[in-house]
Amino acid sequence: MTIMAGMGSPTGTGVGPLLRSWRERRQLSQLQLALRADSSARHLSFVENGRSRPSRELVLRLAEHLDVPVRERNTLLLAAGYAPHFPETPLDDPSMDALRGGLERLLAAHDPYPALVVDGSFRVLAANRSLGLLLDGVAPHLLQPPLNAIRIALHPEGLAPRIVNYPQWRRHLLERMEHRIELVSAELLRRLYEEVRGYPEPADAPGPDGEHGENTGLFPFALPMRIRHEGRVLSFLSTIATFNTPLDVTVSELAMETFLPADAETVRFLQAAVGPER
Repeated sequence: MTIMAGMGSPTGTGVGPLLRSWRERRQLSQLQLALRADSSARHLSFVENGRSRPSRELVLRLAEHLDVPVRERNTLLLAAGYAPHFPETPLDDPSMDALRGGLERLLAAHDPYPALVVDGSFRVLAANRSLGLLLDGVAPHLLQPPLNAIRIALHPEGLAPRIVNYPQWRRHLLERMEHRIELVSAELLRRLYEEVRGYPEPADAPGPDGEHGENTGLFPFALPMRIRHEGRVLSFLSTIATFNTPLDVTVSELAMETFLPADAETVRFLQAAVGPER
């Protein structure tokens, strides 16, 4: 199981416009935010207009109440003239041994169902053995490090030709990327989005109202990923887990995605192919 390090921090503009942008994104007035952050609307107005330099403590307090991602909190501090507050420790650093061990145990415990850990750019940092089953037939060049989960899913030589409800799953993944791009100013992520959005659809992909439209009535509560494998269709519902109150940029961007079998046939196949449920 290989663990790779995270990406570099983005840069920003003046702290005032950045704070105003986050406040508007959260649909808060200056008064509402000032009350939450134990400040005044007048002072916040001066900060946003560049007439007043906020203290380091105020920047962090405002960022907390605006639910700003950890990486972008460092960006706000840099824009205000302060040093970053949150470290960005490579995942292969010895200080991360306990974290890596915990992730590996969680991944192994999820066998025989697929699971993986990705970073903020959807690079695959670790995966369990069951995921390898689904990657059978993916072009070798897509499996060269650094693997990218979005690229593997949507590339014409990746999983795309085998995803039965490809149009719906593609839309789900693109919307997930769009949401991430709204939160972080990462050029690498933007380039990946433009790349995968331009991939051609598989020749046999159904239209949005075709044979395999939306959920076909089978899963009214969530969108499954339905994928062809060895003459059968396996159905999965995905869940994503992140760390609560992270104090490191790398940890804040980690996400574990687990794929739960959505029908009995998928359970039986995976338990027979990979091993019994733990």
